[in-house]
Amino acid sequence: MNTFNQITDEILAILGREEAFLRALPEDVITTRFNHQGRSIKMLLGHLIDSASNNHQRMVHLQDYQHEDWDTLLSLWKYCNLHIIQVIKSADPTKMDNYWLDYEGNQVTLRDMIIGYTGHLDLHIGHIHKLVENP
Repeated sequence: MNTFNQITDEILAILGREEAFLRALPEDVITTRFNHQGRSIKMLLGHLIDSASNNHQRMVHLQDYQHEDWDTLLSLWKYCNLHIIQVIKSADPTKMDNYWLDYEGNQVTLRDMIIGYTGHLDLHIGHIHKLVENP
């Protein structure tokens, strides 16, 4: 377990060390400088977000949301959804019929994922409201 504590400490150190640096970068720097792979600074940070998201998805069955800090959990929920908004707004209209296979092997199109997203949010937010109103 000590190794895992060391890893989480390293992640916190990277966040602590880099957030102020990244926030201070001017727009022209983050959008016009590209590395050897053709990625801008914005694209590199997006890649790191994708990496965090993919790794979270791989570990999701082992998550312990019950013991997560409430403010952190709320912020994560909010900012994941703000990112989903950006993803939806920039979705390629020619890709709407591309599909994902769900856990039962059913094809779910990008269009269906987008259209169904708010229904899923409302469903579970409704569950939360019911639990608050009727403990």
